[in-house]
Amino acid sequence: MISGAPGRRPATTGVGALAVASACLLVLTACGSGGSSSSSSGAGSGGVLTLNETDYYGSAPQNTQIQGVLDECATQVGGVKVVHHELPREQLMPKLLQQASSKSLPDLLLVDNPDLQQVASTGGLVSLSAAGLSTDGLFPSIVSAGAYQGQIYGIAPGVNGLALYYNKDLFAAAGLTPPTTWDELTADAQKLTAGGKQGIAFSAVGNEEGSFQFEPFFWTAGADLKTLNSPQAVQALTLWKTFVDKGWASKSVVNWTQADVDQQFAAGNVAMMVNGPWQLPGLNAKTGLHFGTVPIPVPSASAKPVTPLGGEVWAVGHSNAGREAKAVAVVKCLMSPDRASEWSKDAGYIPSNQAAAAQLGASDPQLQAFVTEIATAQARTAELGTAYPKVSTALSTAIQAALAGGTSPQDALNQAQSQAGS
Repeated sequence: MISGAPGRRPATTGVGALAVASACLLVLTACGSGGSSSSSSGAGSGGVLTLNETDYYGSAPQNTQIQGVLDECATQVGGVKVVHHELPREQLMPKLLQQASSKSLPDLLLVDNPDLQQVASTGGLVSLSAAGLSTDGLFPSIVSAGAYQGQIYGIAPGVNGLALYYNKDLFAAAGLTPPTTWDELTADAQKLTAGGKQGIAFSAVGNEEGSFQFEPFFWTAGADLKTLNSPQAVQALTLWKTFVDKGWASKSVVNWTQADVDQQFAAGNVAMMVNGPWQLPGLNAKTGLHFGTVPIPVPSASAKPVTPLGGEVWAVGHSNAGREAKAVAVVKCLMSPDRASEWSKDAGYIPSNQAAAAQLGASDPQLQAFVTEIATAQARTAELGTAYPKVSTALSTAIQAALAGGTSPQDALNQAQSQAGS
């Protein structure tokens, strides 16, 4: 998703959408602009300060849970009310950058972690380090994802990543156990492609979502984002191209979002899929579906999976001292161990606190694979900083060219390297 989960499908029905619509009716001006009322103190006649929060959560469980946790923290902080606003994923960053230029960012922002540095570079965010936010006990990669020029500007209460889901019934019928290496993954995908079902599915759409799904294979092979056409990168893209060319994965993966992939898996059309923990609540509600999760297979038995760190980070927009102090207090509440664990459980995330994550993994086998991978996960901006979006676009373009356009992995990645460096 993106989470997270990148590219989640906007919800058009359901409790979450109705709640958002109601909120927007109550604060029509703010919803229409997507901005905040940061030019004023915002304190109403009853002395309650109204803070505006903006994110891109368009589907359950995130958008059905977020107002509740914001309300809880507003109550704990005291004297504030937090109003939730939602923008489509593709509109959020352009809107925030526009607001940053006019010094009207929302009081609270929840942005995809690779976008944080771009917003921070505008000077529109409050330094959470300077505001006294503690990062003790958090995974180092999570702290790194929210850093810009030595300061913490964004912090995630929970994160997500990618693992391999497998259909237990199909594996049992084929006499297979979940794969741990690329050779096993390839053999299983071939054997499980039968009877109108395909062995594996993943999202290879031509945007950040496609790059996000490919990066576990790209990084685990030993590739890096500064050299998109390395032999290791070619090896990873060749693996994906083999799945599609052989018919073990659908040619439609170039158009499938992670939500589409999840639907194919839930319907029993594919035996394995690459996806995130935010799909667990929906899959567990599917009657008759028996599935498990394991870490993403690696090129060799000695390798460790390196998955992209997914999920969103909280940030505070500059306004005035009073509003900023209250907004920071809300973020500190959201980051408290109890609140962070509650949010992670409800939203299908992994707590960013290492002890809480270990406890959750031990109690829930479905989440253990994701918890295991976070220890070696990598922030998408770790190598390139604010240059990441451009390189991600070049990489997803190469994936599309190789899987749908008939271009060889080497040629596609050569073009990507040229595009990224231009």
